[in-house]
Amino acid sequence: MKLLVMLSILFVFLLIPIQDSFSDLEVSTNSKVYSPEHILQVYGTGLPGENLILRLFAPDESITKFEQIQTDSDGSFNHQLLTWPTPSSGTPYGTYVVEVLSTEQNGLSKKIDIKFSSTTELISVAVERQIDTVVFAPETGALNQSFRVFVQTTRDGLNIGNDPSKLLGNSMIHLPDGSSLPLKNYFKTLYAGVYYIDFTPRQQGTHIFQISVFNEGVTSKGFAATHVLSQNLGGINKQIIKLNSILDETFNELNVLKSEIEGFDDTLLTASDKIDESTGSISTSVEAISEASSQLNSLLFPIIASIGIIVALQITIIARRR
Repeated sequence: MKLLVMLSILFVFLLIPIQDSFSDLEVSTNSKVYSPEHILQVYGTGLPGENLILRLFAPDESITKFEQIQTDSDGSFNHQLLTWPTPSSGTPYGTYVVEVLSTEQNGLSKKIDIKFSSTTELISVAVERQIDTVVFAPETGALNQSFRVFVQTTRDGLNIGNDPSKLLGNSMIHLPDGSSLPLKNYFKTLYAGVYYIDFTPRQQGTHIFQISVFNEGVTSKGFAATHVLSQNLGGINKQIIKLNSILDETFNELNVLKSEIEGFDDTLLTASDKIDESTGSISTSVEAISEASSQLNSLLFPIIASIGIIVALQITIIARRR
């Protein structure tokens, strides 16, 4: 019974085609630099009769060309993938990637960087990749109030897109207290090549965003700083506007008070003039009273003298009678 089972297993294995453990995929292109109207030829070797997928990626990592071919009986292939058109927004100048993907060798793929440029002279040169990273962050922020930071990644002037957790996985923010906070899992995609993060500061001071990009073996870094205040400029502006309003009201009240004081000055001057007039009248009255008193004294003096004489005469008469 055991022998029968072993023979059955052996028979099943014999039915499964055994791939050559040394099989590989070799890919080449007829040039490294191309100009309009030139042909992109892709050739190489794979497994005999193998289905291969050919893809051409634009500088922004979108697929410009996609085709499927089959290798010859000896495993070789030679395919005209593209005749370069006049450059346009869909096919701009820049660095392109040719990828040949095997459907039978566990997804084995090979990539080649090529250049599409305006020159007509095709020379074999090393293709350099350069990634530019730009960080857009507000200059100032407010404590406990969220603000948004944008990151743009480009290659050859075009946006490149990827999973932000992989593309921007080494990014971090340096806090005012000297500590650092990783930003790997906080980025969101606005669209391919443009990402953003909403950050709420908990500390006052300068926050430095260090954005690290890694793509196709090439790294790039961008920096931006935001100074966090106790409140934002909007709140300060509101307070300034309110203060200006209060100052305007105070100014208006001071003008009213000034006008009232000016009227009070006129009233005081009028009252002073009237007091002066009253004082003059009183002085005149006093003089009149004094004059009248003198006249009265002059009239009363003879009368009093006559009365004194009469009283003296009566006393004399009375004395004689006794």
